[in-house]
Amino acid sequence: MHIEPGLVTGAKLALSVVTAVGTAGFTAKHAAQAIRETGVMSFAARTLVASIAVFIFFQVLPHHAVGVSEVHFIFGSTIFLILGAAPAAIGLALGLLIQGLLFAQIDLPQYGMNVTTLVVPLLAIKMVADRIIAPGTAYADVSYKQALALSTTYQAGVVAWVGFWVTYGQGFGSEVLASVGTFGAAYMLVIALEPFVDLAALAGAKAIKKHLSTSGLAAPRLFNAA
Repeated sequence: MHIEPGLVTGAKLALSVVTAVGTAGFTAKHAAQAIRETGVMSFAARTLVASIAVFIFFQVLPHHAVGVSEVHFIFGSTIFLILGAAPAAIGLALGLLIQGLLFAQIDLPQYGMNVTTLVVPLLAIKMVADRIIAPGTAYADVSYKQALALSTTYQAGVVAWVGFWVTYGQGFGSEVLASVGTFGAAYMLVIALEPFVDLAALAGAKAIKKHLSTSGLAAPRLFNAA
């Protein structure tokens, strides 16, 4: 997703700065905890991997303008399960920024909105995962139902934030609401696909567990129960 230029303008852009700063604060809290658990090098490596992956997701994978925004395969729950909440969140922010600086400068005024839209649902996944995945279950062993719940949480959060920004900028006219509805419906495809990607990625991770678990590139919870 990218909030289209012109949907939120002028003084209203100030709210995106506030939400982005708040999002950065919550992310920093998770990052400090992750660094205490795994060390700076592992955290930095996972953040780098997440940033590269997000850049590829946005710039290389197919994406289409639908309604008020673009539909992307973001795979937020995938990078969360494998890399951890904080590296995934920072990776989303950095990957999006790199793409904007190199290929889509027109999107930079919307950066605060886009970061909020991507990262807040990612942090919400952490809360949902803590509730639905038992402490004795490693993330590599999650079920399809659990993966679907995480994916749905993420994509629904993205759609909700896009809807908020659009109506905040353009009001609640019937045409605006119809465009938001069209965008939300298009994301149903992503919700249907992402759990299979999650499980395939987790299966791949387990296949190379011996190497991945000692590389510093996997979140501690990927192979170890809480």
